[in-house]
Amino acid sequence: MEITSTVKYLGDLSTECTHLKSNSVIVTDAPTDNNGKGLKFSPTDTVATGLVSCMITVMGIKARESEIKFNDIRAEVTKMMGSNPRRISEIRVKILIEESWSSREKTIMENTAKTCPVAKSLHPDVVQKIEFIYTKEIIS
Repeated sequence: MEITSTVKYLGDLSTECTHLKSNSVIVTDAPTDNNGKGLKFSPTDTVATGLVSCMITVMGIKARESEIKFNDIRAEVTKMMGSNPRRISEIRVKILIEESWSSREKTIMENTAKTCPVAKSLHPDVVQKIEFIYTKEIIS
């Protein structure tokens, strides 16, 4: 099995994560509420952001397969932490869609997003509040 990535401790609660196939790098920092400086994504930030990145990626795949217009999509992510134990307790997502999708297309794309691999991999105790906001309506 091929190694996906490496992680190196940089000191001062920071890590460097390297994706081996592409050599792309993510540097993390501990958050301010957990002894860090909060200067970069925290490891839990990457999990929450990864959820949304996965959702948008699989939506893009489904759009391509189904010939659904998929150009102007973005999202806002809010991660909430719990304690005892310290963990991600909730991830709130607003997916902002500036496409004119039919009711059927909306259903297809929303179901696709909600069943992405990361969403299905998170523990059931992690609340996932997903909101789809459509900024354009279909003009008949």
